Amino acid sequence: METGRKRRRVKMARQVRVRPSDFRVDHFDEVRVTLSASPDGLYFTTLRSAYYKGLRVFVTFPYSPTLDTRHCEYVGEVAAVDILGDHRRGIAIRFLMTLNPAA
Repeated sequence: METGRKRRRVKMARQVRVRPSDFRVDHFDEVRVTLSASPDGLYFTTLRSAYYKGLRVFVTFPYSPTLDTRHCEYVGEVAAVDILGDHRRGIAIRFLMTLNPAA
């Protein structure tokens, strides 16, 4: 469990869309299901090895391919990468700012 967390995470299964914000990083765009979330961030698992601590990402949370979710977009930072076995990684993302604060 990482240190410095401001609020407790709650077990929550919601879709999240994540993609890198840095053009120097190989582009990916993935939709995963969260294991937990808080107002400050979220946690999910992936098979993708592109995540590393400090990576800046765009996050749509909650995400739905059928609904307009622009009001749920954030800039985030990977706070931790847990190696879970079977090539899976646990990714903790800290929200840094919302992309549309007026929404």
